Amino acid sequence: MTTRPAGSSLVLVCTYNERDNLPKLFQAIRQAANDSDILVVDDRSPDGTAAWVREYQTTDPRVKLIERSGKLGLGTAIRTGMLYAIEHGYDWLINLDGDLSHDPAVIPKLLAKNDAYDLVIGSRYVPGGGLEGCSWRRIAVSRFANLLARWMVGWSIRDCSSAYRLYRVALLKKLDLNSLKETGYGFLEEVLAHLLKAGARVTEVPIVYQERRLGQSKISLQEARSAFNALVKAAKIHRSK
Repeated sequence: MTTRPAGSSLVLVCTYNERDNLPKLFQAIRQAANDSDILVVDDRSPDGTAAWVREYQTTDPRVKLIERSGKLGLGTAIRTGMLYAIEHGYDWLINLDGDLSHDPAVIPKLLAKNDAYDLVIGSRYVPGGGLEGCSWRRIAVSRFANLLARWMVGWSIRDCSSAYRLYRVALLKKLDLNSLKETGYGFLEEVLAHLLKAGARVTEVPIVYQERRLGQSKISLQEARSAFNALVKAAKIHRSK
């Protein structure tokens, strides 16, 4: 395992057809977290996302790229990033969406909580958080999913499905990540349940989620099923504590 300076962080960006969004996203990440490395996990995007990243690497060698064989699901992409962070000796993993819906300017606020917490969630549903540009249907589904999580699992966390998270890598290392089954958005609830069972100290900081402006949303009925299945598993894990 690579030895890194204490406090080292890796920003994870999982991509599928995000070439048009990455220039602005990388610029914002560098402004907010210039000391962090960036890892892109790309699922063979037809728009040439990986090729753009390879070209960008010639000017910024601290950008890393993993190219996968195809569209294998957000959950497996995040898990790939987690395993990379463990293998390469990072202390912190910051996951955010590649479509500019998560503002990188929040990264310092997440990192500011790392002394006291193992997982910091960028939350839409705490005071100061919110959603912009989303349809009423998208907002209703999101709110219902989080209410369902709190009811089924008994979590006090307000935003259980947010992908904008800061993870303590030492705690991720204690999990059997390869045993997690959800391949889509449900992975977020599944890994949250395992982290809580492992004793993770969790807090939330407010974010304003912005609906993507370029490209198409990746959320589908299959992803909704993934999230519900993950909640059922999370409820079982919670009861087994």
